[in-house]
Amino acid sequence: MSAFGRKNGPAGMTAGGRPAFGVAKPMKGGDGSGQNRSAKASGGEQFPPLPGEGVEVDIGENAQPIKADAMTRLADRANNVMEPAAGPAGFEASVHKIKEQVLPRLLERVDPEAAATLTKDELSEEFRPIILEVLAELKITLNRREQFALEKVLIDELLGFGPLEELLQDPEISDIMVNGPDQTYIERKGKLTLAPIQFRDEQHLFQIAQRIVNQVGRRVDQTTPLADARLKDGSRVNVIVPPLSLRGTAISIRKFSEKPITIDMLKDFGSMSEKMATALKVAGASRMNIVISGGTGSGKTTMLNALSKMIDPGERVLTIEDAAELRLQQPHWLPLETRPPNLEGQGAITIGDLVKNALRMRPDRIILGEIRGAECFDLLAAMNTGHDGSMCTLHANSPRECLGRMENMILMGDIKIPKEAISRQIAESVDLIVQVKRLRDGSRRTTNITEVIGMEGDVIVTQELFKFEYLDESEDGKIIGEYRASGLRPYTLEKARQYGFDQAFLEACL
Repeated sequence: MSAFGRKNGPAGMTAGGRPAFGVAKPMKGGDGSGQNRSAKASGGEQFPPLPGEGVEVDIGENAQPIKADAMTRLADRANNVMEPAAGPAGFEASVHKIKEQVLPRLLERVDPEAAATLTKDELSEEFRPIILEVLAELKITLNRREQFALEKVLIDELLGFGPLEELLQDPEISDIMVNGPDQTYIERKGKLTLAPIQFRDEQHLFQIAQRIVNQVGRRVDQTTPLADARLKDGSRVNVIVPPLSLRGTAISIRKFSEKPITIDMLKDFGSMSEKMATALKVAGASRMNIVISGGTGSGKTTMLNALSKMIDPGERVLTIEDAAELRLQQPHWLPLETRPPNLEGQGAITIGDLVKNALRMRPDRIILGEIRGAECFDLLAAMNTGHDGSMCTLHANSPRECLGRMENMILMGDIKIPKEAISRQIAESVDLIVQVKRLRDGSRRTTNITEVIGMEGDVIVTQELFKFEYLDESEDGKIIGEYRASGLRPYTLEKARQYGFDQAFLEACL
């Protein structure tokens, strides 16, 4: 694959992978006979046609057109015209239009406080005759399908999250990104698309954002324009409102699968190989200290949830997060959550505070949803003081960068410790780094499993056990690659031996 994404192939390419421009051949013509003029259109024999000019090149028995070259695709992207966001269409548009007429009259007849105490099913029963009465007043006639659709939209508006409800109920959607009242994007199978929903106005969207954060006892307004929250199903929500967001209230929702994800499921999805799955199962069961590293949306939390399945049911597990989103698959699990400061700027409980308190709660393992600052040192201390099997996630692009980020996060705190001591603490505490990545085709892969061996001078020494090697790209844009084991004897084999998994671990890594 070249830097601009063109595939290397046999047609028109040299052994080194470069286009065969101007192969050294004697010049033809020059005698005025014009015998080679017919070849001018295609560039003559000396200059073969460029790939992507609609020319068919013979590959084996069948001639196939070559894909547009990199420069053509760059030109297409540069000249691309952005289409405005489209709202609901057809049947949905008509229902939403009627809803705007019915909702004000409905609110005049309903006590909001009484409605808030009812479930959606009870509210639907209460609303049905009132809705029919309002429709009769407005002289609007609906069939049964339209009546049910209108009821659902109105109840979602009063008790749910309005237009977001239908997106939240779609199991194929993994991310919802609201960029103001007129534009909402969704992620399906790793690809972003525009959703056919719109909010009435900024006030409507802001009310829904407030409803989301109020459910978990938090607030969002001009004085506190940032908020993290979660939905009842565990989905993570971030809200940012004006004046920080210039296009109106922005809501980002990360949905999680209702069915718990296991390592075997990740293997079946193509996220890792059979041997990598075995190695991770052994690492989780053998109480190795694991750091899961990756970018935004790469699947760090999903990987952490899957690894938690390998924790012994008899162990006491504490999870510490800013907004509780981990869904561990263990019976003895206690989730803890931080608290933001109040309006006076007091009363905040940080991750570091909760880690220190967790050490007094007799945990077997401490799991941090994500480390962003000086609490990294508290986690390393926990890993080093009898809480083997602790795990966390952080943002980094590679295992080596992950170690560097951990050092920097500790140095950003108020702890006065030399860098060499911090590096040694990391090397002695962390056993494995699992690197996950979302590739450009939308697939999420486990790209590296790396051991932290120890210190050599002032450098942390690592050893790569597994790596994902990029090979090619298919016609439909899917990344093709293979998972390769380094064939090295794992340094953490002794830990696996203590739990009786040494033979399985060794066979997986070789």
